Amino acid sequence: MTEALRIIHKAWEGYDATKKIAHVEEISAMVSTNHVYRITFEDEDIVIAKLSYFGKYEHFKEDHRIIHTLSNNLLYPFENLLAKSLLKNNRVYTYHYRYKKKDAWVVFYNPVRVLQRMPKRLDEKLIRKFGQQIGRFHKACSKLRNNLPKSSKTLRTDIHTLMERVEADETKFGTRAQADMIKYHCELFLKNRLKTNAASFETIPVFIDWNIGNFSVTDKLELYSRWDYDWFRMSSRMMDFYFFSRVVSDAGDRTVFSYYINTMMEDRFILFLEEYHKVNPLTADELRFLKEGYRFFVLNYVIKDGSYFFSEQYAKKLQAEAYEIYLPSVDRDFDADKLIKALKIKDEPVKK
Repeated sequence: MTEALRIIHKAWEGYDATKKIAHVEEISAMVSTNHVYRITFEDEDIVIAKLSYFGKYEHFKEDHRIIHTLSNNLLYPFENLLAKSLLKNNRVYTYHYRYKKKDAWVVFYNPVRVLQRMPKRLDEKLIRKFGQQIGRFHKACSKLRNNLPKSSKTLRTDIHTLMERVEADETKFGTRAQADMIKYHCELFLKNRLKTNAASFETIPVFIDWNIGNFSVTDKLELYSRWDYDWFRMSSRMMDFYFFSRVVSDAGDRTVFSYYINTMMEDRFILFLEEYHKVNPLTADELRFLKEGYRFFVLNYVIKDGSYFFSEQYAKKLQAEAYEIYLPSVDRDFDADKLIKALKIKDEPVKK
């Protein structure tokens, strides 16, 4: 038995030692360092287990408490959208494994029903419907923002953590020039966050990693189920939009992927924004913040935590592209004015 399977068995024993496991099958996507397993019991019941070494256990536990409260409180038509975590003593059950230098944690979910997957490349009708659905989902999450447990993670704390790591040891981030590039973009993010009034944006639950493999829809193209909470956080809704641009992009969903900013400049993304805006209006400052959301994504999820989250092959590829392509493109290739004009939003003056 592998160490991962031993951890899964120990975690389940902590939950219910009387219910015996018959079989454990790994169903991971093999892109992430997190592992997902389908557990079949002797009585043929099934649960899903997620094993993670990524981040901090306290954040993992905190996130799943928030997600559980959200899933429990969402109203029609989203009341069954999110995969439900298993509870013990009325709390989300998480297991923290510690042995020598090994640190890991486990959460169990009820299996989520999957209906239709959206096609790898969306047509105009699908893009518009997706925009409407996401607008409604964000609005539903916004209504619950004051009823959710508090989160200790913020964009600022994550960026400051990255800056501290670079200061402590630049060599872990490549060359001196690459370390300097990280510092420059961290400082620019913090500066532009103030310029776009981001502190005034609503804080809602965001899942960030919206790719076509993470959700299913009904035959009416309505959101039906959503899973994979690896990048969940409480933040501005704008943190979700880069991945929405990827879902509706001309390239569509791809097995081998990169994180280029240009999907947010496509007319197809403007179609999505138009439909979203009708349901859940956007502001000019929020659209300006889109490039900062992208900058944060590259700095935090690709550079700071990429080696912990992505498999080694992908981490190296994406981090090399971050220095060569992604970060240099942020201020060169994104034009918020194009989006603001397309949505006919009354502009507010930008802070100098």
